[in-house]
Formats: sequence, structure tokens, C-alpha cells
Amino acid sequence: MDVSEKLRILGDAAKYDASCSSSGSHRKNMPGGIGNAAPAGCCHSFTQDGRCISLLKVLLSNCCINDCKYCINRKSNDVERATFEPRELANLTIEFYKRNYIEGLFLSSGIIKNPDYTMEQMIVVLSVLRNEYKFNGYIHVKAIPGADQALIQKAGLLADRMSVNIELPSEVSLNRLAPDKDKNKILKPMGFIKSSITESKAELAVYRHAPQFVPSGQSTQMIIGATGDTDCQIMRLAEGLYNKYSLKRVYYSAYVPMNDDSNLPSVDTKPPLLREHRIYQADWLLRFYGFKASELLDDKRPNFSLNLDPKADWAIGNYHLFPLDVNKASYEMLLRVPGIGVTSARRIITARRMAVLEYQDLKKFGVVLKRAQFFITVKGKYLNNFPIRESFVTANLSIGALPYIGGFEQISMFSGEKPLLNEVN
Repeated sequence: MDVSEKLRILGDAAKYDASCSSSGSHRKNMPGGIGNAAPAGCCHSFTQDGRCISLLKVLLSNCCINDCKYCINRKSNDVERATFEPRELANLTIEFYKRNYIEGLFLSSGIIKNPDYTMEQMIVVLSVLRNEYKFNGYIHVKAIPGADQALIQKAGLLADRMSVNIELPSEVSLNRLAPDKDKNKILKPMGFIKSSITESKAELAVYRHAPQFVPSGQSTQMIIGATGDTDCQIMRLAEGLYNKYSLKRVYYSAYVPMNDDSNLPSVDTKPPLLREHRIYQADWLLRFYGFKASELLDDKRPNFSLNLDPKADWAIGNYHLFPLDVNKASYEMLLRVPGIGVTSARRIITARRMAVLEYQDLKKFGVVLKRAQFFITVKGKYLNNFPIRESFVTANLSIGALPYIGGFEQISMFSGEKPLLNEVN
């Protein structure tokens, strides 16, 4: 099988892994080397500085000894199989880079023979790129659960980011759909990566030329909708992972039905994309807005509303805390107003030290008044004279709601509906 055919099979097999994104790495070039890892994204995603870059996202092999029921590459599936030779993949990466097709590599793999052997083969790819080709571009590599810690350590010194996919939100689901996997074998490398990152930072504080271990941190991925796990369970787990393992990101992937199995949703079932979107919005609230998972959902209300984004839903459910006077409210409470984001909240706090703010000032700061006007006042007055009732606010912030006289409408991400807002502001 030639390289182009392997790339077709293994590039396609890698598309279900969502956990590759902005690097946050600052790996600089060196004399005689090529490439540069700047804070950037991958796979045709936009970065914080506005650039759009891409990685070669590929599996080393789609051969796997595991039989996870949700995975297209499980050993019992009759699919085309291929495996790159490590040097073959390293050469391909460099050739793509020289042609300006890519700016880095995202490397994962099915488990060939055993976890240690697979990890060793991936390390060879990274070693050839870093040491022989002197490639300093961004590399994200998957840590294989069950692999020896010495191998993970070696890979972490060559990569910019590592990830260990937790895949399913509960141990019960993991046992039912991925009987070959063990929760501890997933969490143990996460803990090792975290401690190694901490040690690396301490060494760098003493000696600035010390080797860096995974400078842009670690991430993980969960599949949404393959099991009966609730949004509440998912958010509690995500919060625990952020707190315990200092993850950069938890990625959520709506389950795409590929295999016919009694333990899985029907193959005719559509991926729960809107649910995935709500969970991403809630994750953003956990990481940047000071929310706790217990504030967003509980056992009595285990799933997010599909009609309202989580921030608006929380605000309506706690309407007794509103309205807030933007000239007096704390930064923490401003962040909880729908339509006010982190940047606009900081601008409000800074500007009101010098003058009393008006509604036109809020527009300049980036506040989305079409959403925020239901929850804030300026000098004790609402933006428009309309009845402020919870039912009225809910109706105007829901998907498909008729716009009120001021002209608000919530948009949706799906054709045939009004597109859904991409922000949680």
C-alpha cells in the first residue's frame, strides 16, 4: 500500500477526534531548524489572534486490539486497515510542511499489539521530526492509556500538547461500551502528565534552558449521546477534571452512529449537535465566568434546555438577583448577565471609575444589549419600557422566539431554524 492510500485511510479515521485545537505553545526555531510553534490553532480553526492554520491530523494506525462498541476502528469491524511506518509518517509531515499545507502534526493511533509498542512507534515519529529534521512546529500527540510512564515522559518532552481521551462520562458506560478499557489506566497518565508539567515549570524557574514537558498542557475528549449519561454528570466530571488535572480543555464530541449494536443509539439517530453545543457553552462558563457545575444543573434538573443557552437559563432561573445596576454591580455578577462577556465586564469596571455609564457606553464596550437589557439598569432605568416578567424574558431569549418590539431574535446553528448564538455572553 502506498503512502497516499495510507493517508486516505488514516486521515479519514482521525476525523472523529475533536480534541485538537489551539496550541498555546511558544516553541521557537533554532539554528538549522524549521518551523515555529506560536499560540495558534489547527485543523482549519481560527486562533485568538485571528489566524487560521492547519495540522496534519492523522492516525499512526487504525489497527486496534480493543473492541470499543462506539468506535469505527474497533477490531471486530470490517474496515480498511493501514499502518504508517514511523519514518514514513515523519517524512510525509515534513514534505507537507515544506509545501505550506500544514503548520504542525496531530498524531493519534489505534493500539497496535500493546500500549507500550504503540507509544514507542509514536515516539519514533516525534524523535525523527524533532532531532533529525529539527522541526520546531506544533505537535499534539495522544498518550496511549496503559503505556509505561517512561514512554509518556519521553513523548511529553518532544510534544507541545498531550491528551488522554476519557471517551465516556461514567465508569458504568465505559464498562458497557469499552470493556477493554480501564478508568484508572486513563486517569493515571493524566495525573502523571500534570505532575510532570509542574516539575518542568519548577525546573524552568531555576534553569531557563531546561527541557519543557508538554508546554501547552493536556486535554481530553468525551463522547456525548452514546450513553444515557446526563448533562449534569458530564459537567460534574468536566469540572473535576479541570480542578484535579489542570486540563487546558475538555472537548465534547456528539456521538455519530457508525456501528449497529444493542448498547448504542440506532444508526438512524442523528448526532446530538445542539446538545453538544449547549455543553460547550456551559464548559465556557466553568472556565471563564466563575460558574460551578452545581449552579447550572442538579439531580432534579439533569439536562440543559435546548431552547435557552445555559447562561440565559441560569439568569432566568435566578431572576430574583436581577436587575443589576451596571454602575454598581460587582465584576463577578456582571459576568452572569446574558450579553456581557469577560472583556465587556472588564471595560465596564474600568470605565465607571471615571464616569457614570450610559446605555450608549455599554454598546461601545461590546455588551449585547438585545440580551442584557432584560437584566440590567442604568441609573435605575431599563433600556426600553416593557413588562419585565420571567415568562416574557424566557419567550424572547428562546430559540424560535418572535422578536419583541425592540427587534431581538435568537439565531440557530441549523438550517431551517434561526441560527443559534455561538457565544455564551
